[in-house]
Amino acid sequence: NTDDTSAPEETPSPSEDEESESPSPEETSQGGGAIAKTSEIPVGGGKIIEAQKVVVTQPTAGEFKGFSAICTHKGCPVRTVEGGTINCTCHGSKFKVADGSVASGPATSPLPAANIKVDGDSIMMA
Repeated sequence: NTDDTSAPEETPSPSEDEESESPSPEETSQGGGAIAKTSEIPVGGGKIIEAQKVVVTQPTAGEFKGFSAICTHKGCPVRTVEGGTINCTCHGSKFKVADGSVASGPATSPLPAANIKVDGDSIMMA
């Protein structure tokens, strides 16, 4: 006997990570869980997922790409995604959100692609 009126599994409960935007348990798991929601990635921009050292971008609506969040210049983590570029604040390198290519140096190599997949509204490591 299925009862569709039962309480949903996402019932809020007091927890130590209330400051997190989405309290879904799969985001903290190591194996294949969501690293971001599609709604968190702005069109023409992106989001740095520090735990996975990945940057997820949405160059055009509905197109999501993943790149390493480690600058190819000196290995610093990139810090911001704005103005159509992924930006490393260590030495000022900028990479294009569309393909990870160098927009301005000192980096000379593009950010390597990261394997991501979109499943519904969730973005996961592939």
